[in-house]
Amino acid sequence: MKFFAVRVLPLAFLACIVSPYAAFAQAPAAGQNVASPSKRWSIDDDRSADFKHGLFEIREEARAFVARENAAKGTKWEALEPNLKIFVPRCALPLKTKWASKDRGLSSPSVMVICEKTVADNHSKSEWNVLVPVTLKQ
Repeated sequence: MKFFAVRVLPLAFLACIVSPYAAFAQAPAAGQNVASPSKRWSIDDDRSADFKHGLFEIREEARAFVARENAAKGTKWEALEPNLKIFVPRCALPLKTKWASKDRGLSSPSVMVICEKTVADNHSKSEWNVLVPVTLKQ
């Protein structure tokens, strides 16, 4: 029967194994502007940047489309929020919108916000579309 020696490791080492990003969770520097912990993230905070297209702008494009449709057809649709997990590269062209076709297997009506060309250097995702659900106002 063989016995193996067990070495006790310092707690700091174990903390790095459990949370490799713990070293990055440092207190903000003095005078650094940091959002209050009580302030919850909102889609209004997700704005476009050089590398990404913000969900705020995508939602606003869907809202503008729905407003035009409501004015033209006398309907009362309301655009909701896109999936908050979506991340898309910034669009190089103006966004387009249309009703999403029902053959996509959607359970409710949606507006499709379309980018036909992105600013991304890689060609893995040169275009995209994001579905924004809509509902009838009461």
